[in-house]
Amino acid sequence: MPPLRGTGAGPEAEHPDHAGQYRLETRLGAGGMGVVHLARSASGLQLAVKVVHQQYASDPEFRARFRQEVGAARRVSGAFTAPVVDADPDAALPWMATLYVPGPTLSDQVKRNGPMAPAALRRLTAGLAEALRDIHRAGVIHRDLKPSNVLLADSGPKVIDFGISRPYDSDLRTETGKLIGSPPYMAPEQFQRPREVGPAADVFALGAVLVHAATGRGPFDSDSPYIVAYQVVHDEADLAGVPEDLAPLIGRCLAKDPAERPTPDEIMAALRPPSYDAAAFVPVQRRPLATSVPAPEPGGGAADGGADVDTHVRAAGGRGRAGGGKRRWLAATAVLLVMGAGGAWAVGSGAVLGGSGGAAAEGPAGGAEEDAAEEFSPWDIALGEKTTPVCAAPDGSALYCAADGTGAARLDPVHGRIQWSRHSVVGTPAGVVSVSGGLMHTAVPGGRIRAYDPAKGEPVWSADLSPYEGTPFAAGDTLLLVAGDGTTEALDAATGVSLWRHALAGHRRPDYALYDAGTGLAYAFENSSYGSSTLVTAVDPASGRTAWQRRLDGMLTPVGSSDGALVLTEMNGDTQTVGLVSYDPGTRKAVRTALPFRMNDPEVVVGGDTAYLLGRGGTLVAVGTRAGGGGTDAGDAVRWQLETAAGRTSAPVLAAGDRLYFSAADGRLLAVDTGRGKLLGQTGPRLRDGRLGYAAALPAPVVVGRAVVGTAPDGSVFAVDGEDPARW
Repeated sequence: MPPLRGTGAGPEAEHPDHAGQYRLETRLGAGGMGVVHLARSASGLQLAVKVVHQQYASDPEFRARFRQEVGAARRVSGAFTAPVVDADPDAALPWMATLYVPGPTLSDQVKRNGPMAPAALRRLTAGLAEALRDIHRAGVIHRDLKPSNVLLADSGPKVIDFGISRPYDSDLRTETGKLIGSPPYMAPEQFQRPREVGPAADVFALGAVLVHAATGRGPFDSDSPYIVAYQVVHDEADLAGVPEDLAPLIGRCLAKDPAERPTPDEIMAALRPPSYDAAAFVPVQRRPLATSVPAPEPGGGAADGGADVDTHVRAAGGRGRAGGGKRRWLAATAVLLVMGAGGAWAVGSGAVLGGSGGAAAEGPAGGAEEDAAEEFSPWDIALGEKTTPVCAAPDGSALYCAADGTGAARLDPVHGRIQWSRHSVVGTPAGVVSVSGGLMHTAVPGGRIRAYDPAKGEPVWSADLSPYEGTPFAAGDTLLLVAGDGTTEALDAATGVSLWRHALAGHRRPDYALYDAGTGLAYAFENSSYGSSTLVTAVDPASGRTAWQRRLDGMLTPVGSSDGALVLTEMNGDTQTVGLVSYDPGTRKAVRTALPFRMNDPEVVVGGDTAYLLGRGGTLVAVGTRAGGGGTDAGDAVRWQLETAAGRTSAPVLAAGDRLYFSAADGRLLAVDTGRGKLLGQTGPRLRDGRLGYAAALPAPVVVGRAVVGTAPDGSVFAVDGEDPARW
C-alpha cells in the first residue's frame, strides 16, 4: 500500500539548475518533501542532492527541523549510510548532498525480482542490524526505516533518508487533511506515544522490512492505512512465507512491547555462526604450509605462571592514548602490536597471547635474514580461529603476529614459516603487545605489564598496572603511563625501572597521541571543555622534560609530522574532522587547511607534505599540509580524491614507490598509487568456510621488503607481491 503522505508540491518553479555549487543533472526520484537529483562535485564525484519543495522551504519550523536532520545525517555518515558531502539548510530551497550510492532500493528490488532468497535475506538482516547499531551509537533514531529507504549496494545495504520526508517530531500527524508517515513500518508506540519513541522503534521497522523482503508484503497489510495502523497496535504480525530459521528472530523484532525486542547487537549475535551465507570467491592457498601452529594444551597453562596478554587498541601510526579515549580507542576486543623503537602500530581484533614457554616451533629466529636474498613468493597461513590476526615487523627481519587460539607467533616474512609461538591462555583478557627496549611487552588494563625476550619468549620483568588507566604508550625505549589523577610515569622498556613521574604542567589528564622517532619527542594533548582550544605538549620521554608547549585554537589531535612541523586534525562541534593544522614550533605559526568535506573518524597517515585521510565509507583524500604557503582553501589543498568502495577499513600504511596500502573488513588488501590517486589492485575477500565475516577492528597491513602482509577475518595471515598489485 502507498505511504501515508502527500504528493508534495505541484508545478515547480522549484526545478532548479543548481544546489549551491552543484549542477543538478538527472532527476533520480521524488518524495512528499523534496526531489533527489544526480549531480557531480568539482572533482567528478557523483552525488545525490536532495532539494526541498518550495512549499516547505517557506515554513520556518520545517527549516529548523531540516537543519536538525542534516546534523543527524552527518553524525551517522559512514559505512552503512550515504555519507553527507555538503548541505545548506538556509538556502532559498534547502538541500543536502550525499555520496551517490549505485544500486536499487529494497522496494524496487522486491518489486522487480520478487522475494529474496534465504541466503540474501540473512545478509540483509545482518547488514541492516549492523547499520542500526552504527546509527544508534551516533545518538540518532531513524524512525522511518522502510524498503524505499534501504539501498542495496555492492558493499552491503545502506540506510538513507534521515527525516527529510517528515518535517515534525512525530511520525504520524494530520496537517491540512494529510497524514504523514508509513504505517506498515511504524512501531505501535509511534502511534500511541510518539514523543517516547526510542531505538526499539527502528528494530520494529527492521522486522517489518525483513518480512517485506522475504514475502513481498508487509506483516500488516490492508488497502486502508487506518486499518494497518490498527493492526500494528493490536494484531499479531503475519509471518507466513518467512524462512523458518529467521521467523522467531523477526517475530521478536515485531513485539508490541519495545522492551521485548532484541537490540541490533542481539540480532547479530543470533545470526552467528555464521552471520550469513555468501557465495563469493574463496582465495586458494597458493603454496603448501611447511608447518602449523600447535594446538593449545587443555587448560592453556603457562610455564612461567601465565603471561597475561589482552587486546586493546590505539589507532595506527602511533595515534592513541595511555588511558583510552572515545575517539581513538576502538573496542575492548581489539589487539595492538607496537613493533620497534619507532612505535609502528598495528591494529587487530581477538584475544591474543599469553601462555606456554615459547619453545621454537620452526627453525632459528634469524631464518629470515638467511632467506632475504631468495626470490619472494606469495604465501598464506591459517593462524587465527575466530578473529582477524594482527601483525607487525619491527626491523624487517621477523614478523610478529597474534591471534586467538594460537596466541603469539614469530614468522619468517619471506616464506611464512613459524619460528616460535606462545599459546593463549583460555579466558585471557584483552590487551596490547609491543616491542621496545629490545623486549616484547604484553599489558592488561588494570592488570599487569610483562616483558619477554622476543627471541625465545622468556619472561624478563613485570609490573602492576592497576594504578593506571588503559595501557602503556610506547615512545622509543620508554613506556608512558597515565594515572587516574593525570600524573604521567615513564618506565624503561628494557628494565621496567621508573625513569620519572610527574604531572605535565597545564594538563589535568593528558592524552598521548604520537611519538616522532625523528625528534625523539612524544606529543600529549588535551582538548578544552568546550573544544575551543587544545593544549599540546612535546615531551622527552626519557627525561620527562617539556620541550615545548602551546595552546592552539580548535579541537585538535596530533597525527603526524612534516618537515619539522606537527600535523594535527581539527574537528567541529559534532566531532567531524573538518581540516588539518600544521604547527611549526620554531616559528610558532599554525597553517590551517580546510578539507573538501567533513569526515567521520578518518584514519590518517602523514608522508612528506601530504596527509592521507581514509574515511568511513572508503573515501581516500590526499591533502597538502601546507597548501598555498598558508591558505585555507580546500581546492588548493586537495591533491586527489579516490572512492575505494571499501565500507570499513584499517588505517592506511605508506611504503616506498608511491604506494599506500590498507585492508577492508572482508579481508581484502588494497593498493593505491599516491602519486596519481589511482587504485592499483586488490585481493579478493578472504572468507571463513565460504561465508563472509567482518572484523570488529581492522589490522593495518605490514610492508616487509617487497612483501605486503595482510590479515583477514578467516584467521589467515598472507603475503602478496608489492611490486605487482595488479595481479593480486
